[in-house]
Amino acid sequence: MSDAQQQSPDVQSTSGESLTLQQKRKKTFKIFAIILIIIALIYAGWLWWSSNDVDTDNAYVGADSAAITSMVNAQVRQVFVRDTQQIHQGDILVQLDDRDAKIALAQAEAQLAKAQRQFKQSKANSNALDSQVFVSADAIASAKAEVNKAQADYNKALDDLNRRQQLVNIGGVSKEDLTSAQAAANTAKAALDVAKANLAQTQSSRKAAQSNFDASNALIQGSTENDTPDVLVAKASVEQAKLDLERTIIRAPIDGIVAQRNVQVGQRLAAGNVIMKIVPIQQLYVDANFKESQLANVRVGQSVKLTSDYYGSDVVYHGKVVGFSGGTGAAFALIPAQNATGNWIKVVQRLPVRIQLDPKELSEHPLRVGLSMTATIDLASR
Repeated sequence: MSDAQQQSPDVQSTSGESLTLQQKRKKTFKIFAIILIIIALIYAGWLWWSSNDVDTDNAYVGADSAAITSMVNAQVRQVFVRDTQQIHQGDILVQLDDRDAKIALAQAEAQLAKAQRQFKQSKANSNALDSQVFVSADAIASAKAEVNKAQADYNKALDDLNRRQQLVNIGGVSKEDLTSAQAAANTAKAALDVAKANLAQTQSSRKAAQSNFDASNALIQGSTENDTPDVLVAKASVEQAKLDLERTIIRAPIDGIVAQRNVQVGQRLAAGNVIMKIVPIQQLYVDANFKESQLANVRVGQSVKLTSDYYGSDVVYHGKVVGFSGGTGAAFALIPAQNATGNWIKVVQRLPVRIQLDPKELSEHPLRVGLSMTATIDLASR
């Protein structure tokens, strides 16, 4: 057997091992390539998914709380609620001392009765003055008749005097008759003057009566007992007094939870003092403070998923975007940032986005004002 024939099995063995190694390498490369492809697909899917939503954990629960104030100045008689208590609209919160309000109401009602009585008196006076004007007209007619009669008597006396003066020269009458005629003429003249003076006085009295009637009638003309100005003012005072009496009972304007109660029995309240707040826990919302770079595609009406630190990720709330704040948090800060300085550093601003929550979900899992939330807006939704 030759040397070539003896080496043939060794060569064949080496070739087989080399082929097996190449196959393993190819298999390993394929597996590695598949893994890379899977990673690339996962990364591409993550990029696509992340491009369709924005999220932030800088979000907090808020509510339009109702501030309860006293509308009148009074002392607190009784307090019916405490902090954390659930109340309903119309429930009595605080009872104030109502004695002063009752006295004020009684005074207002008395003023109303007085105003109505004064109207009746003014109307009676007006009627009496109207009668005086009517009587004065009759008196003037009578005075004019007296003047006419006195004038006629005076004219007759003058005629008699003139006739006797003509006859006395020819001896037709005596001097005594002439003197008597002269006296009669003077008497008639005096009577005429008295009648004219009486007429003038009667006319003056009528003018005064007419003026008094006009003044009195102006107060009641076009009015009744219920709508004269003085009565209307008195009625308004009565309504105000009734309202003040009603306000001695402070009621809840909305449903909610009592918070920040700041009132005690015996305390003297001034009108406008805030004594407590009511938080409407069924009407909560979330203000999510997104970075300005996240808001390019955020629109009103987009759906939002939210989780709270209070319940954890097991409870998911669903809401929608309802609006954007008019400015960033820094713009409305107590001390706004002064950016026109030499050492200015750009800071990413955040804009509050208002998110409305589902009332049904709130009733199942109640929240409280100020709790932290994580909000994710679906940019693909509308």
